[in-house]
Amino acid sequence: MTKHIYSIGQSVTLGAGARINSNPTVYTVTGLLPPLGVEFQYRIRGECEAHERVVVEHAIKALEPTKMSAAEQSQFTHASERARVFAKLS
Repeated sequence: MTKHIYSIGQSVTLGAGARINSNPTVYTVTGLLPPLGVEFQYRIRGECEAHERVVVEHAIKALEPTKMSAAEQSQFTHASERARVFAKLS
């Protein structure tokens, strides 16, 4: 059986085809969802958003940790902790 590529707490961005606005936003994976057809889905939340989005696997891509600035790394750590707490509450 195939598994999800991304995990809860991981930072991702939307791919070029899924761009919602012109500002690149870092999203945190907050939930792993069952497949839509043959492709897995994810719940993601933007760092400055109060709501979550549902996206299919091909619409997102992982952030490479080596490309994150110190500020982004700090936000990633904080967002990961929030995602872990949220996942325990769900």
